[in-house]
Amino acid sequence: MPRFIRSYVKTVEAVNYRIGRMAMYLIFVLMAVLLWSSISKTFFNPAQWTLETAQFIMVAYYLLGGPYSMQLNSHVRMDLVYGSWSIKTKAWVDAFTIFGLIFYLGVLLHGAIGSTAYSLGQPYNVGAYDFFGQLISGFFSGGWEGAKDVMGHMERSATAWRPYLWPIKAIATLGIFLMILQAVAVFFKDIATIRGEEL
Repeated sequence: MPRFIRSYVKTVEAVNYRIGRMAMYLIFVLMAVLLWSSISKTFFNPAQWTLETAQFIMVAYYLLGGPYSMQLNSHVRMDLVYGSWSIKTKAWVDAFTIFGLIFYLGVLLHGAIGSTAYSLGQPYNVGAYDFFGQLISGFFSGGWEGAKDVMGHMERSATAWRPYLWPIKAIATLGIFLMILQAVAVFFKDIATIRGEEL
């Protein structure tokens, strides 16, 4: 395999490994939030922030840990037929089916970018990609104040706590993007397996 493909796979897997290992510990944060929720409902006034915070942590745990799970080949799979195939046959099938996953993730990424732009106050007459370009250039030209000038009314949850939604939408966008990068790396590893090479 060419050097740039080897470098790509090594870099993507190193990034996803580190992010995935950090995301693993979000389960303990989730447990702490749910424990506090139970305690506050039993002994104090119920905390309004616990349920939505738990949902946000679970989304981050799932989406940031997904690429790491794919890297370890530990995601759920139907092994009824697949498990009896040879390694090369598995690589051939995976090399073709990964395109369906990449297409699906591409559609998700497009929607996530638009949803994140909307949550940051994207004007209706500006596309999501143009909005982020203006947001970045506003930040570099005027700092946080320049970025605030580009943003409109930021989206908030409709619950009693009413948190801003852009942080979790940005994390979801990042997780989907990392999943696409990992899917491409898996494709290159499958091609290497088919060719009888180590990657």
